[in-house]
Amino acid sequence: MKKIWQKDDLATNILVNNFTVGKDLDFDERLAKYDVKGSMAHCKMLAETGIISQEESGQMLYVLNTILDKIEDGSFEIDKEAEDIHSQIEAILIEELGDTGKKIHTARSRNDQVLLDIKLYLLDEIREITALTDEFFQILIKLADQHKNVLLPGYTHLQIAMPSSFGLWFGAYAEALLDDVEMLFSTKNIINKNPLGSAAGYGSSFPINRESTTYNLGFQSMNYNSVYAQMTRGKSEKLLSMAMATLAGTLAKFAYDVCLYLNQNFDFISFPKEFTTGSSIMPHKKNPDIFELVRARCNRIQALPNELILLTNNLPSGYHRDVQLTKEILFPAIDSLKECLEIVSYTLPNIQVKDGILEDEKYKYLFSVEKINQEVKNGSSFRDAYVKVGQEIENNEFEFEPGDLDYTHQGSLGNLCLDKIEYQFNKLKNKLLG
Repeated sequence: MKKIWQKDDLATNILVNNFTVGKDLDFDERLAKYDVKGSMAHCKMLAETGIISQEESGQMLYVLNTILDKIEDGSFEIDKEAEDIHSQIEAILIEELGDTGKKIHTARSRNDQVLLDIKLYLLDEIREITALTDEFFQILIKLADQHKNVLLPGYTHLQIAMPSSFGLWFGAYAEALLDDVEMLFSTKNIINKNPLGSAAGYGSSFPINRESTTYNLGFQSMNYNSVYAQMTRGKSEKLLSMAMATLAGTLAKFAYDVCLYLNQNFDFISFPKEFTTGSSIMPHKKNPDIFELVRARCNRIQALPNELILLTNNLPSGYHRDVQLTKEILFPAIDSLKECLEIVSYTLPNIQVKDGILEDEKYKYLFSVEKINQEVKNGSSFRDAYVKVGQEIENNEFEFEPGDLDYTHQGSLGNLCLDKIEYQFNKLKNKLLG
């Protein structure tokens, strides 16, 4: 297919073409429907401003709707001979409408086309990631409430520390997701601005109406400055990668906890055998491969911001071909994060927590702070009580019957504030999905 920028019939060198196109066509299928929707909004605006006639606009909109229908029913195919999806859609319009089809590119550039497509795609992916995060969140809240009275050892420095509970543990990750979704929300607000009309970065002398395309494409605002609109290429991807890395960090830490707690030396939890794997030579093994792979994938995702920063940090303003590579860095990572969320939400409801863990003799020092607090309630100062209990431990004289633990403050064993966490999460989620 002849390039849309070619001024003669000389073919591009095959090696040069393959190198410059790279893997772009592999990812253009994701952008196809957004390119069509952007073209439809642009086409309507051209007619509204009198740059093309209403008849020409109607003809182009008919063909674009036909293309969109094919994309949505799965019958549309990316032309491997095309330079990109933008060129292919324009070529279809020209093939169907002749000179009228050639008018679609009036007052725009492929630069603002791809900017638009990526922004619309990322906004949809943010919604999908949010929905999957919500599913994981609701499972954590349910498990936290279900197991709020089942005690668990707490650790600092991987040393036995103080009493915790499964409710506190599950609830901690639920609240972590609240902050992660807040990052997604901030990212959405920054991306949700229309770049269309910035053309190659310097606007157009045609009297276009950018408010029209902003409204028709559902953006909350626009990138007003045409130079800055181009500068958002790479920035949008970096911001989303940072939000994804934050969420991936929560998932990786949770996966590590699951692997640790499933270990026989801890033995706090178990899963049905269909959620673990065996060994080729050790018949007793029940390996947490699902969570090990979640941990590994999410650790890779946490490297995303650095990779995108290194790709874009030495570029001046204006468009540069370097940013084409952001797609092959970010798009597969989006898939990976969603797959991790899906498998964790599928697996986690089957978790089995162990009761009576703290009855083991090795956990008796978990209650050292409880004994100090008891001494303080009986009139001792905290420092004196600390020395007294510490000496009992050193002399192997420590004894304490915990009974019912009296934790009442917000966020403690006896007051998980799950309703508060859930309220805040749902408020943000609804804004993200709305």
